[in-house]
Amino acid sequence: MENKFLDEVENNAVVRVCVTQNNLQELKEIWAQWDDETNQLFYYNYGDLTLLLDIKVDEHLFRSLAQFWNFAYSYFTFGEVDLVPIIEEHTALLRCPKIQVDKVYSKAVNVPNFVKKLMIILAMSKQWVSARVKQKGDNKCIPWRSLRDLILAHPDTKKKVDVFALSIYGLMIFPRALGYVDKAVTDLFDRLDKGVTPIPAILAETFRSLSACRSTGQGRFFGCAQLLLVWFHSHFWNVDKVSYRIFSENYSLLRELAATPRRDNITMENWMAILQNLKDKDIEWKAPWLVPDEILYQCGDFDWVPLLGIWRAVGYAPLLVLKHYRSRQFVPVTQGLA
Repeated sequence: MENKFLDEVENNAVVRVCVTQNNLQELKEIWAQWDDETNQLFYYNYGDLTLLLDIKVDEHLFRSLAQFWNFAYSYFTFGEVDLVPIIEEHTALLRCPKIQVDKVYSKAVNVPNFVKKLMIILAMSKQWVSARVKQKGDNKCIPWRSLRDLILAHPDTKKKVDVFALSIYGLMIFPRALGYVDKAVTDLFDRLDKGVTPIPAILAETFRSLSACRSTGQGRFFGCAQLLLVWFHSHFWNVDKVSYRIFSENYSLLRELAATPRRDNITMENWMAILQNLKDKDIEWKAPWLVPDEILYQCGDFDWVPLLGIWRAVGYAPLLVLKHYRSRQFVPVTQGLA
C-alpha cells in the first residue's frame, strides 16, 4: 500500500499545471475608488467576491496541490488524508445575501444569443456590443478593456456594479480566455439576479480543470485559484478558532484570510514533501467558521452528485466529506457512474 502511494506521488510529480492569471490590478484600482455606498451595493448583490482580489496566488503551493488530485473520484489525497472542497464551505466563503442554495444553475434551452444577453447585462446598444464581441478559438468573448471603459464611464451605478462583477467572474472565477470574458460566463451571470447559486458551477469547473490537468499531465487551470487556496488554508495546521465571531453579521472569513500573512518562499519540492506526509492530526476537519443549516451528502439513492459547470458537468462525492462532520468517511463505488 505504501509503495503504491509513493508510486502515485512520483507519477504526480510530472504533472505540469499552468496557473497563469489575468492581471487584476485594474480591478483593484477601480474598487479602491468607489465610495462606501457603491461598495455596499456590490456586497448586497454579489457578496464578498471582491475580497478574492486580495488573495495572492502561491504558484508553488498551487502546483503542488494539483499533484495530489485524484481525477477518478475528484478529491485530494494528501498522505493519510482524503479531502475535497464542499459546496457549503464555498457558500460560506463568498457570503452572498442573495444566494438561494436550492436554486442551482443549469443552462436554459432557449436563451438569448450572446449579443442580446450582453445588451441586457451592460445596458448598451446592439451596435455598441456587436462592435466589441470577439471570437477566441471556438468561443465568443468580450474584451476586458471594453468592460473596463464601460465601468469607468457608465452613468448607472447599479449597472456599473454589475459589469464589475461580471468582470470578476470572467477574469478570476472562470479565467478561460486571458484578457476576455467568455460567453459561457454570461450564461451563468444572467441568472445570478434571480438568486441562483454559482457555487456548484465554480466547484464543477475547479474539479474539471484539475482533472484535465492531472489526466493529461499538463494544462492551464481554468478555475478560481484564489478560492481553492483559501479553502486549503482554512483546513490545515493552526486554524484560528472563530466560534463566536461567525455569528456576527459583519464577520467575513475571506477578509480575515486575505489579511493573514503567509510565507511565499516555500519551494514546490518542500510543499510536495509536506503534503505527502500529512497526518490526520494536521487537519482541521470541520472548518470552525462553518455552521450550515443543511449538508448535501447524497442525491436520491445515489452516492454521487452531478455538479453542473458552465462548460461541462462533473461527479461530486459528498460521502467523502462526512468526516468534516465527525461521521464515517468512505470512498463510494464507481459502478454505474457513467
